[in-house]
Amino acid sequence: MSEHENDDKRRPDDDSVNNKERSGKSCCRPERHHGHGGECSEWGWWEERSLPQKILMGIGFGILGIGLLFLCGWVVMLLWNWLMPDIFGLKRLTYWQAWGLLILSHILFKSFGSGHGNGHSDRKRRRHLRRYMHEGQAAMKEAAESE
Repeated sequence: MSEHENDDKRRPDDDSVNNKERSGKSCCRPERHHGHGGECSEWGWWEERSLPQKILMGIGFGILGIGLLFLCGWVVMLLWNWLMPDIFGLKRLTYWQAWGLLILSHILFKSFGSGHGNGHSDRKRRRHLRRYMHEGQAAMKEAAESE
């Protein structure tokens, strides 16, 4: 049997021991979160959080997102008021007029550059990728159980 085949037939416990030996420390909670090569899964940090921590993080990210949205309107207003009156002799914009300009430009130009007319193809691709990943995980579990 090749060395690669031996690696596939190891117990999950062996994987965590080898990961600790290789890196000198453990990175994730349980061993089942380790992928190939001993790296942690990308969701390990989220699974370690308690429900109140997750709620606070969601609220924090929501506030950050709203702040970034307000910042976008402010940046458009500043750029317009800095450039357009001097270059083209146009009137200055208020904050809400800048937001109107952002929304209008999104309506007019949203399909340019992306190659897609809408987000349906992106959602379909993501759904297909999730299904593919779940099938792969199920096949790996079946292979592990059959040993």
